[in-house]
Amino acid sequence: MSPATRQLRATFFDRDPRVVARALLGKLLIRKLRGKVLAGRIVETEAYLGEGDLAAHSAAGKTDRNSVLFGPPGYAYVYFIYGNYYCLNVSCLPDGVAGGVLFRAMEPVAGIDQMAEARGIHLPATGGAAKIALLRKISSGPGRMCEALGVTRERDNGKSFVSTRSDLRIVDDGYRVSRVMVTARIGITKSADHPLRYLIEGNPFVSGTRLLRTAQGVA
Repeated sequence: MSPATRQLRATFFDRDPRVVARALLGKLLIRKLRGKVLAGRIVETEAYLGEGDLAAHSAAGKTDRNSVLFGPPGYAYVYFIYGNYYCLNVSCLPDGVAGGVLFRAMEPVAGIDQMAEARGIHLPATGGAAKIALLRKISSGPGRMCEALGVTRERDNGKSFVSTRSDLRIVDDGYRVSRVMVTARIGITKSADHPLRYLIEGNPFVSGTRLLRTAQGVA
């Protein structure tokens, strides 16, 4: 990680989730856990557009469970799915207006051994394709990401991404994404055809690579 990192502010997230989802690609998601710094480069996101988006948790209106999605922007919304794993999102748009972005995959950057241990993965000392395949298992997919970073609803729901005192932050280290691929979102049945999944083209750490043939376009 470059020492010249810039903390993202609430204004970054106070925008249309589609804009935020694309802009988050290449940024660093940082977790401080038990004195260690864990970090990954965000390579895949999905936008959820609020009450008009039938796939969004906020589609039916505000509840105790989804209240983070209704603002203010820049806060963690964590939910438990399939009785098995957590998913991490960030709230978007002005306070009182629902919207969010799901983090789907990241490329491990720092604290890799700690994240691998959390995922029950033993990394070989040497590189190569086999090691890349194991690294993908650390954080390629929303549930894997949360397990690697120790994210749970009890610990992290409602936590600020934009406070310098938070142990869960997003920063810009100057990395620039050259090409972004846009596809339909994964694993949903409502509003399933909307092209709201954003990923760094060619990055080996995106999830569901077999689905890339259905891509809607590249920009």
